[in-house]
Amino acid sequence: MPDNAQHRCWVEIHLDAFERNLKRIQASLPHGVRYISVVKADAYGHGMPQVVRRLMQCGVDYFAVANTREAALIREMGAGWPILILSPVLPEEAPDLIRDDLTATISDFTEAQRLNTLAHSKNTTLKVHLKIDTGMGRLGVWHEQALKLYEAIKAMPSLRLEGIYTHFSSADSDPEFTETQRQRFLGLLEIINPPEDCIIHADNSAGLDSFTADRRFNAVRVGLLQFGIPPYPDSVLAGVRVEPVLHFNARIGLIKKLPTGTGISYGHTHHLPKETTIAVLTAGYGDGVPYALGNRGKVLVHGHPCAVLGRVTMDQTIVDVSGIPDLQVGDVAVFIGKSAPRQITANAFSDDAQTIPWDALCSISKRVTRVYFTPREL
Repeated sequence: MPDNAQHRCWVEIHLDAFERNLKRIQASLPHGVRYISVVKADAYGHGMPQVVRRLMQCGVDYFAVANTREAALIREMGAGWPILILSPVLPEEAPDLIRDDLTATISDFTEAQRLNTLAHSKNTTLKVHLKIDTGMGRLGVWHEQALKLYEAIKAMPSLRLEGIYTHFSSADSDPEFTETQRQRFLGLLEIINPPEDCIIHADNSAGLDSFTADRRFNAVRVGLLQFGIPPYPDSVLAGVRVEPVLHFNARIGLIKKLPTGTGISYGHTHHLPKETTIAVLTAGYGDGVPYALGNRGKVLVHGHPCAVLGRVTMDQTIVDVSGIPDLQVGDVAVFIGKSAPRQITANAFSDDAQTIPWDALCSISKRVTRVYFTPREL
């Protein structure tokens, strides 16, 4: 186990827990459903190289990333795994699709025509997935115009339509609208009637439900769930037991007593109601501690919940450690993770910061050391 005494703040990434999560998710999927692992944004802050290598060892079927630069990092680690680009491919990035054997997402006719022309000029064929906008209002062809684009792509000789998908914008908060999106997608599939080998996917970790509604769904995109952050309670995979993979820690840099009435941090947004022992932690918003945690968040020190006092600053966070015995400079404070007997989950951390886990994890900055625990269970 690495010695963390040299770090001011760090995250621990437990790849053994990550692998156990993968195996449980894979075991819960219906037979024949492909596992598309979403590893964009440096694998949600967990570190793409380390995470992707473990995914390759565990035999996932497909990777999904935001752009061709992320895809190139995966391709350097291994050939053969399909990689889907979820975002629009810029014209200057399009040659990367051919170089690295990548799959593009298409949302309109102009994209399709541009990629078909490029592939034809290189005497090759490009794999593409057609994305359908079923109501999110972001990427994808609007569902009412999707049939026309589908037929146009099928007629382009240098494109191979490998998959069709959509994205649910409110799977964790609005099941009624999500069902409307799902029915729009299902209705379109009835009209299109894609071939059996076409990859059909609609769900992410927040709502892996479509493959129970229609057997043509043969793939699922898994993001946060594989990192131990469970989906909303009504999801099909809500019963899959997953373990937290990431733990976010800092150390105490200074301990001191302050008198009653002292104003804390910039703007004096908190005044001490009594004499208080405070600790200055060696992490702030420059490390990924959300600014919004000021005066509302908490950390764990020696198993005790400690309130964040005043504003979070760029490099430090101030917490109330009154009454905690045997406290020393250098002791560990936990933002996400366990300090027996208590735990702060990524969801609880995000709730306190008035944000979502995706944002909280991706915001942990590069100056925070990543420490990997890599044992494998045989």
